[in-house]
Amino acid sequence: MRVKRDLTSAPGAPVALTIGNFDGVHRGHQAMLSRLTEAAEDLRLPAAVLTFEPHPREFFAPASAPARLSTLRSKLELFRAYGVATAIVARFDARLASLTAAQFVTDVLERQLETRWLLVGEDFRFGRGRMGDLAFLRSATRRFSVEAMGTVAIDGERASSTAVREALSAGDLARAAALLGRNYAITGHVAHGDKLGRSLGFPTANIPLRRVPALTGIFAVRVHGLRGEPRAGVASVGVRPTIRDDGKPIAEAFLFDFNETIYGKRITVEFLHKLRDEARYPDLDALTRQIGRDVMHAREYFAAHA
Repeated sequence: MRVKRDLTSAPGAPVALTIGNFDGVHRGHQAMLSRLTEAAEDLRLPAAVLTFEPHPREFFAPASAPARLSTLRSKLELFRAYGVATAIVARFDARLASLTAAQFVTDVLERQLETRWLLVGEDFRFGRGRMGDLAFLRSATRRFSVEAMGTVAIDGERASSTAVREALSAGDLARAAALLGRNYAITGHVAHGDKLGRSLGFPTANIPLRRVPALTGIFAVRVHGLRGEPRAGVASVGVRPTIRDDGKPIAEAFLFDFNETIYGKRITVEFLHKLRDEARYPDLDALTRQIGRDVMHAREYFAAHA
């Protein structure tokens, strides 16, 4: 899959295109990607996705923007898995935000991307002030055809990034997994920490988080990306209130029966079951005892779900 980070250089040939933020690449997004690649094959066009970095809501209101469900790299990897030939990552900035709906159609979709077939969601809005919609798209161009993707419902609930965030925030990992079509996971590179976990008898693989996480608490997890089979363990996601007051989020995973140096490794922490919420303890001895209980409860979970 080719990744283009500049609209003016992408993609170089007519395409079948879909547009969206695709945060989390949930089952609604997956249905769109499947339909995109199906249509692209029928039309003998490369399948292309136009997405944005940062998320428009992060540009307009960074303080109130929702938690991200996936990193850009993880999102691109899922695009590739669904057969996308070209991913265009457009920088969402003041210039792009200022385009009218008509300019977006003419300058971006027709001239720069050479769109011949376009798939969007039924509620797709675009252009300055979000004035463009599906009806405008269909009336504004004769250069490409437009198809609308219907709602994908899972157990009666619309699959959406908002619904996934709500499930994760509530600790309902089963509901989140149903909407995502897979267990929720965080991927990142293992970084050096303050080595406190090791001194307490529970060495952890630390993944610093650049943004507020979509879930917090203590979880039974599987860790992928190391040699051999995925490793079972316990992970903490949050701000470590007993240890730090800086409010910086981090994901820490203690792997059962594992003692290797893995700094710099890119790992994926897959969340299976929430054990409890994050809490502040009066001292490190109390925290250590609680970690021991967390490990015991996680081992019991894995024993029951072998």
